[in-house]
Amino acid sequence: MLFVDTGPLLARYLVGDAYHRRALSTWKTLRGRRLFTSNYVLAETWTLLGRRAGRGFAAQRAIDLHSSPSWSILYADRDTDLAAIRLMEKYADQSMSFTDCVSFALMRQHRISQAFTFDHHFLLAGFEVVG
Repeated sequence: MLFVDTGPLLARYLVGDAYHRRALSTWKTLRGRRLFTSNYVLAETWTLLGRRAGRGFAAQRAIDLHSSPSWSILYADRDTDLAAIRLMEKYADQSMSFTDCVSFALMRQHRISQAFTFDHHFLLAGFEVVG
């Protein structure tokens, strides 16, 4: 199981992204793997992708991901949000986003130890980073 963060999703579609080539290389190695992300990551991704590449483009990528059998979307509930808030407090000196903390909480809940990310905060939170 592999959790996918916002950065690799953006870098996959944005040629001008600093991580574009690196992302494409890693995406090729992930074929056939079960991929997980969260509704928070997707909200962040579609918003940023819409701003940078157009809302129609972002909407089509969202439709593609939601219809793919390779993806599972994890949804945060109240308990997840509260766990994320506790993580924000724990890592207050690290400038982690709330979305990151929700990702960490969901990964722990679902026993996912690896993340495809370019964000060093996942390492600080104790996860293995791919990419």
